[in-house]
Amino acid sequence: MLAAALGSVGAALMRPAAHAQERTRIPVAGLRSPVEIVQDRYGIAHLYAEDTADVFLAQGFNAARQRLFQIDLWRRRGLGRLAEVLGPDYIEQDRATRLFLYRGDMAAEWQRYAPDAEHIATRFTAGINAYLDWLDQHPEQLPEEFTAFGYRPQRWAPDDVVRIRSHGLTRNLTSEVARARVTAAAGVDADLVRQVLRPPHRTRVPDGFDPALLPADVLDVFDLATQDVDFGSGEVDPSVVRDPATEGSNNWVLSGERTTTGRPLLANDPHRAHTAPSLRYLVHLSAPGLDVIGGGEPALPGISLGHNGTVAFGLTIFPMDQEDLYVYELDPADHTRYRYDGGWEAMTVLHEDVAVAGAAPRQVRLAFTRHGPVIRTDPEHHLAYAVRTAWLEPGMSPYFGSIAYMRSRDFAEFTAAMRDWGAPTENQVYADVHGTIGWVPGGLVPVRDGYDGLLPVPGDGRFEWGGFRSGDDLPRLRDPEQGFIATANQFNLPPQHQDLGLGFEWTDPFRHQRSVEVLSGRPRHSVADACALQNDQLSLPARRLTAVLRGLRARSAEQAAALRLLGDWDHVESADSAAAALFEVWLSGHLGPAFLRAAVPDAAELVERPDTAALLDELERPGTWLTDESERDELLLETLRTAHAELAGRLGPQQDAWQWGSLQHSYFPHPASGAVTLVQRGRLDVGPFPRGGSAATVNQSDYRTGDFRQINGPSLRIVLDVGDWDRSVAANTPGQSGRPGDPHYQDLAGGWSRGEYFPLAYTRGAVERIAEQRMLLVPG
Repeated sequence: MLAAALGSVGAALMRPAAHAQERTRIPVAGLRSPVEIVQDRYGIAHLYAEDTADVFLAQGFNAARQRLFQIDLWRRRGLGRLAEVLGPDYIEQDRATRLFLYRGDMAAEWQRYAPDAEHIATRFTAGINAYLDWLDQHPEQLPEEFTAFGYRPQRWAPDDVVRIRSHGLTRNLTSEVARARVTAAAGVDADLVRQVLRPPHRTRVPDGFDPALLPADVLDVFDLATQDVDFGSGEVDPSVVRDPATEGSNNWVLSGERTTTGRPLLANDPHRAHTAPSLRYLVHLSAPGLDVIGGGEPALPGISLGHNGTVAFGLTIFPMDQEDLYVYELDPADHTRYRYDGGWEAMTVLHEDVAVAGAAPRQVRLAFTRHGPVIRTDPEHHLAYAVRTAWLEPGMSPYFGSIAYMRSRDFAEFTAAMRDWGAPTENQVYADVHGTIGWVPGGLVPVRDGYDGLLPVPGDGRFEWGGFRSGDDLPRLRDPEQGFIATANQFNLPPQHQDLGLGFEWTDPFRHQRSVEVLSGRPRHSVADACALQNDQLSLPARRLTAVLRGLRARSAEQAAALRLLGDWDHVESADSAAAALFEVWLSGHLGPAFLRAAVPDAAELVERPDTAALLDELERPGTWLTDESERDELLLETLRTAHAELAGRLGPQQDAWQWGSLQHSYFPHPASGAVTLVQRGRLDVGPFPRGGSAATVNQSDYRTGDFRQINGPSLRIVLDVGDWDRSVAANTPGQSGRPGDPHYQDLAGGWSRGEYFPLAYTRGAVERIAEQRMLLVPG
């Protein structure tokens, strides 16, 4: 059945796009007035309505039209309703996800966003439901995935948009657990090899917490709640579990004094896991009082990065700490009670029915402490573990708060909108047509009472949150003297904000340092220059490491060949570079692991990779983790030899034939491709494409060391010419549509892989010049 279903696509999806002058008329329930959708040749939908209520309804209709399976799966996963259609293998994932649903007061929830937040969500979900009504009348247009798996999409409620929290990026729960394991094996200071702390800080093990008792599977439920849907087994799959430490973004903004046009310029390329379709979706919403274009997530109304004709905005993660793992002593006679404030406190225990396809409903047990959902109980040691996360506070629906700031008209309004921003924690860069540029971080961060949040803590009342920091406590920057602002998840707290306890775990500084190097290296920049920087693949770690190699004397032919290849290199990790192939295989597969074994032998197997900044600092100035320069040199030469031998085995003995892109590759898997044959998978998945760069390059590319498949990186890129908006450009991959077989399913992937962009048309005249298809949604 699966094979037959995936081989059949509705005829309307397979035929070429309609001529630009033709207009399909579609009755849509709930509309007040007609809405025109003009889809351009790049698959971007431009929605023109007579009021904002209709434009948000049309946005929901259009999102369902192009991304229905994606958003329906997002909703089912987030609400814990997978087993209902996929069977009993998904009961545990449903239970896990339900633990992290928002269960608080909905009035307080809506009030944390914008005054019309509930109305916007209501109109948006009404649009999705209107498309489902249309599908009932046109069943041949049902996306093929639903036929393949034998179920139909469900109607949405407005609350669905905001109650789902488990798809967002909050931190540092996984790092707390990793640090605890390293601490148990080798002491708390050993973890500084895994994660450098900024500002410099020495943590200590909280009184009453024994890291040695932490179960190895303590995060299994959390991982299951936050991972994508695995159509293979429904079990935790390490290859699809999100690692917040590897996800980031770049953005920068330049004042008119630093551009070739005299107008500000803003660039943004958020980095997330690569899938088909992309997480991001470009859309243009135009109605009286609202005219925004840019990228968002298809299951949410509005946009989160782009512009509104007056103000431009772009985001990266600002890695503040929003999570803690609490450890509880349980009453030996009753494991539903935990020690708190000198007595025993009862957990809140809920029992919910999970509908199961092909079977009777299954009841699941959900337990909560005063701090949050219980993810693990250890009966042998009478312990329980629960997650306290800012997720579960009102106003924390990831990215939904953008409906407020996307309508700002000046810096004061934008800053005010960011004051109540919840999640994810963000660096927003800002520019407007009046010439102002700025930096506005945002995010709900707890005030911890007497502890730093870097290790799990007892839940007995001694380690509490004393409320939350106000958005006004966070730094702000407007019109800096240097004429530009750049962020890349790096440590960027001004000195006066470093004692607020916002967090200590920041991304390595290399992407930011390279961005600043390029931006400060010439007096003025153009849109083309910004595009070139977004595609920049020069590695600062490579530059520093090859400097350390100078003066080493080879003791073997492999070492000599490796030193020559790296010594003559320009440090650009292009896909056709032989030196880049050697450097990355050496760094990730040989030097990094060997350094861990030398520096923290008792914990080396617990650390996936060393912090690159810690590694570089030690190799440049040995003495903290390595004994001296002699030990360092031996480490460098021996790992170079083994890396050279590995590469010769992988790519052949001729160095001239080596290419980094022969190993590293971009690939965009469809969520359902794991359940189909290889032939069918070729229709669903997109790629592979040869890939350059690394985790440390501006054109970011983190990869799996086993097969060098890119884990995450920029799928969406946007460069905005502030004030002459039609000169703005974008890239998205693999395509705007989420329907296999649609002309726009993978039409953007090739250009993206080559670093190409398309125009982000904004004015009606510019849109008309690239119009490909028209639809008129009319009240029905």
